Amino acid sequence: MKDSGPLGRKTVIRWGTLLKALLGALWLSFLFLPFKGIRATVTFFCIILISLLLWRMLLKCRGTLSVILPVLRPPVWFSQRQMHLIVLLSFISAMAIPFFAGDYFLDIAILAGIYIILALGLNVVVGFAGLLNLGFAAFYAIGAYAYALLHTKLGFGFWTAMPASLVLTTLSGFLLAIPALRLRGDYLAIVTLGFGEITRLILNNWDSLTQGPNGISGIGRPEILSFPLNTLASFYYLVACCVIFTIFIIKRVHASRIGRAWIALREDEIASSVMGIHTTAYKLYAFAFGAFWAGLAGSLFTAKMQFVSPESFTFMESVLIICMVILGGLGSIPGVVIGALILVILPEMLREVQLYRMLALGSGLVLLMIFRPQGLLGGKGVSLRG
Repeated sequence: MKDSGPLGRKTVIRWGTLLKALLGALWLSFLFLPFKGIRATVTFFCIILISLLLWRMLLKCRGTLSVILPVLRPPVWFSQRQMHLIVLLSFISAMAIPFFAGDYFLDIAILAGIYIILALGLNVVVGFAGLLNLGFAAFYAIGAYAYALLHTKLGFGFWTAMPASLVLTTLSGFLLAIPALRLRGDYLAIVTLGFGEITRLILNNWDSLTQGPNGISGIGRPEILSFPLNTLASFYYLVACCVIFTIFIIKRVHASRIGRAWIALREDEIASSVMGIHTTAYKLYAFAFGAFWAGLAGSLFTAKMQFVSPESFTFMESVLIICMVILGGLGSIPGVVIGALILVILPEMLREVQLYRMLALGSGLVLLMIFRPQGLLGGKGVSLRG
C-alpha cells in the first residue's frame, strides 16, 4: 500500500473539514426550509457555509494572528491575573443585578442559579468520575419533595428541613450507586434512567403522601433572623450565596485527593485500580456527592415556587441538565456555569421568536458537537466513560 505521506494526510483533513462544514450547512438549511421556502433556504445555506469555512480558517490561522491579536495566542487566552479580574467583575455584576433588573429578569436569574447548582452536581458524576447518569432529576425531585413534606407535614422551617432533605438525597444517591456500580456505559445510563422514571411515577401515584399529580402547595419561604425572604431580590441573594458555596466546595474537592482519584477513574478504571485506587468506593462518593447538590437545588426550587409537583422532574429535565454539562465542557467548573446560563437565559431571550428558538438551540448544540465536541471550556480528550 502506498503511503500518502504528510501531504496526503493534510489533504484528507482538509476535505474532512470541508465535508463537515457542507453537511452542517445542509442540515441547518433543511431545518430552515419549512419556515421560509426554497429561495430563503438557499441564501441561508450559502451564508452558513461561508461562515463555517471562515471560522475554520480563523482557527487554523490562530497561531499567526496571535502576533497581531494577542487575545488569540494559544493555548491560554487570558493570564491568571486577567482571569481573577474577570471573576471579580462577574461577581460584582451578579451582586448588582437586583438593583437595576426587573422582577422577570430576577426570576430567570434565580432559576439560572438553581440550574447552575444542578449542573455542577451532575458534573461531579459525569465530568469528574465519567459515570453517565440520565436520571439526575430524580435526586432533584427527592430533595424538593423531602423539603416540602418536612415543611408541610412536620412543620419544619427552611433551615431545619433543608439539611434533612440533603441527608435523604445523599443517602438515595449512595443507595442507587450500590447496585449500579457493576455496570458501565450504556447499561449504567439505562439503570439511572429507570431510577429517574421510577421516582417520578412514585411521586405521581402516592396520593396519600405526595398528593399525586396535584402536588404540594402552601410551602413557606425561608427566614433569616425572623426576616422572611418574600421578595425576589432577597431570595436571589440566598441562591447566589448557595451557588458561590457550591463552586467553592466542588473546586476544593476537585483539587483534593478524591478529585484526582475521580479523574483517574474517568480516564482508565483498570489502570487506576492497579495503582491502588478503590474504584468502588470513589464511585459511591461521586454518586452521593453529586446527589447532595441536587438535593440543595431541589430545596431552593421548592422554597422559591412554594409548590412542587411531579411534572417538574421529567426525563427532559435530566436531559437539559446533562446538556448544560456537555455544552460547557465535561469536568470544567467555569464551563458548566456558562453552559447552565446559556441554556436557561437563551430560550428566554428568544421567547419572542417562539417558533424558532428551539430550532436555534438544537442547531447550536449540534454544531458544537461537530466542531468542538469537548464543550466550550472542556479540555481535550475528555469523554464519557463507563
